[in-house]
Amino acid sequence: MPDGTTGAMRDNSLGRFLRDRRTRLDPSALGIATGARRRTLGLRREEVAQRACISVTWYTLLEQGRGGPPSAEVLGRVAGALALDEAEREHLFLIGLGRPPEVRYRPSGGITPRLQAVLDAFPRSPALIRTACWDVIGWNRATSLILTDFAILPPEERNVLRRLFLQPALQALQQDWDALARFLVGAFRADIVRAGAEAAASGLVEELCRKSALFAVLWQDRTVLAKGEGTKRLRHPAIGEVAMDYCSFAVEGRPDLSMLVYNPATAEDVVRIDRLLAGASGPG
Repeated sequence: MPDGTTGAMRDNSLGRFLRDRRTRLDPSALGIATGARRRTLGLRREEVAQRACISVTWYTLLEQGRGGPPSAEVLGRVAGALALDEAEREHLFLIGLGRPPEVRYRPSGGITPRLQAVLDAFPRSPALIRTACWDVIGWNRATSLILTDFAILPPEERNVLRRLFLQPALQALQQDWDALARFLVGAFRADIVRAGAEAAASGLVEELCRKSALFAVLWQDRTVLAKGEGTKRLRHPAIGEVAMDYCSFAVEGRPDLSMLVYNPATAEDVVRIDRLLAGASGPG
């Protein structure tokens, strides 16, 4: 006969996780005075509650698996009180609410050497890392030769939207520019909302609306698109028309970053791109 105990109370993975992280903390490192007779490992419940600005009763209910699911705001406070890192914070939200936390956008000045090595592992395929605001912060040799040599550009000019919407010469290299422009704006809007980067992108949006009539019209249309794969068709000045299939991937632990990889779409495109890469290598 059912005993009325909910599955959450029986399992209580949230409570176990909270207790585990609470007992691992060093009170003195957090500025909490401890007496010689203190027997509690880590922090006491009331100390966590105080740091999280919630009641001791409510925090106790969380650890006991009672009181219903917490709000995202409460979990965020508890995560801060327990000094959780990004992975632990995500885990807390997954077991507490069944979903990851809202993304907290943070600007990035570059990528790790390991991530750069991943880009460099694609000798024939342009591969790049971009932020939610579409600033390119990492790329490989194929990107430099086939798409854009970002290394010769100052950082403020490495923005995909700024380059395409404000440079008519680059627009002329795109096949079906009007359709591409609509896709770019819709995908950009989806990216900044997903990454919580609307405030960070406001300056860029204002600039583009002021300088590009087309961008202003498309931005007011409020189209939202999320397409992680497709085909890019480019009129390359050295090898002519080339088609590349692309896929985008989220960077683990950094949902505000995405990696785009472009592959030659046909055997003819492979030949054209190989010829370009070989020519750029020079003799020998």
